[in-house]
Amino acid sequence: MPMETQTVYFDKPGRKNTAEVLRIARKRAEELEITTIVIASTTGAAAVAAMDVFSGMQVVAVSHSVGFTHGAPQPNLQKFTPKNRKLVEGQGGVILTTTHAFAGVSRALKNKFESYTGVDVIAHTLKLFGSGMKVACEVSMMAADAGLVRIDDKEIIAVAGSGGGSDTAIVLQPVISQDFFNLKVREILCKPR
Repeated sequence: MPMETQTVYFDKPGRKNTAEVLRIARKRAEELEITTIVIASTTGAAAVAAMDVFSGMQVVAVSHSVGFTHGAPQPNLQKFTPKNRKLVEGQGGVILTTTHAFAGVSRALKNKFESYTGVDVIAHTLKLFGSGMKVACEVSMMAADAGLVRIDDKEIIAVAGSGGGSDTAIVLQPVISQDFFNLKVREILCKPR
């Protein structure tokens, strides 16, 4: 039986879309009876906003790995602020800080030998749909690898952005990273145009 849903397209990427992304995601979660939300959050601001919107649901906030920068790694750098960590965990949210599924050793090879790997090709291919699409798939695998989301028949909503705030939300069937090619993006709820 065919199903018709709505996809919202934002004029531009970025944090100004966060409130609307969370509203759209909450509405669709209720329609599909989805109870798990995975949200990418660098400083924790998007995760704090999500805690209010997704009250009563399981929220997994995935932060940058420690030391992550777009340049040279910075030892012990953690961008998720202690204040936001306290707010998220105080409302029952879980914060995951771990190696990025599309980076890790692959990034080390790229930096050391100035060459790309197959993982880089996958990440850049997903970015054809927008940075948020790549990150939404990535954080869902990171949460699955950590055992924080189910990988059977339960769908989740993954929320991510393009360099600050949230501008993309998708419904997906999560998988652990070693099973990447079985990840299923079921619906694109919203994204930048």
